[in-house]
Amino acid sequence: MPHARETAVYTHGHHESVLRSHTWRTAENSAAYLLRALKPHMRILDIGCGPGTVTADLAALVPDGHVTGLDREPGILERASAVAEERGLTNADFVTGDVHALDFPDDTFCVVHAHQVLQHVGDPVAALREMRRVTKPGGYVAVRDADYAAMTWYPGSAGLDDWLGLYRRVARANGGEPDAGRRLKAWVLEAGFTDVTATTGTWTYSTAEERAWWSGLWADRTVASAYAERAVAGGHATRAELQAVAAAWREWSTREDGWFAVLHGEILCREDV
Repeated sequence: MPHARETAVYTHGHHESVLRSHTWRTAENSAAYLLRALKPHMRILDIGCGPGTVTADLAALVPDGHVTGLDREPGILERASAVAEERGLTNADFVTGDVHALDFPDDTFCVVHAHQVLQHVGDPVAALREMRRVTKPGGYVAVRDADYAAMTWYPGSAGLDDWLGLYRRVARANGGEPDAGRRLKAWVLEAGFTDVTATTGTWTYSTAEERAWWSGLWADRTVASAYAERAVAGGHATRAELQAVAAAWREWSTREDGWFAVLHGEILCREDV
């Protein structure tokens, strides 16, 4: 097995404001581009599974198969396992691991899936090569990542402009690439894939409830999460500046005409038979 080469730091951490977002995710709203390829018998590896809501959805879609959720943080896997248990799923398990050095033999899985992972890793091309290695001939590698520079909103807000610039600085200082969505195709081609389908997907927050939820989790994340600690420790922002960004998020949410869109790059790679 190759040695682990993870050098990036996960920017967000697992503060409640982060998990508020992660537990909202489903296979439908976060992996729809993959679902048409699934068959009931498939064995799936879900990398960076976090609290396991997408993992559980995938397990329900392959009732004759099996899904393994993998994450670097053992604590979050306890929550993921509980989600699967609450849904009565018996075809899912959860393990710790590093995407740069997967502890599985070659040709193990029918599908290897990673949602919002490659933007946080130290070497995304090496990660993709590992994902490819453990995928069976004829199987799929599926990756989806947001692209922060492509996020857009209305009305304009100097405070949200500050948020975007700050987040991109902190993420890059942590070894990641926040504008990963646009780079996915280049990365998979460099990793050796040839059968590649590139699409995009969006999350949109426009209703009063959606604006309150999205702005609230980012306002809280900006002042209370690991991201906030790293922003201050790295000299990227002061506590006062973080408070101002959080206030801008809350002010934006009160606008009846407020609208926010998150663009994702999506790549579905078919491994050669």
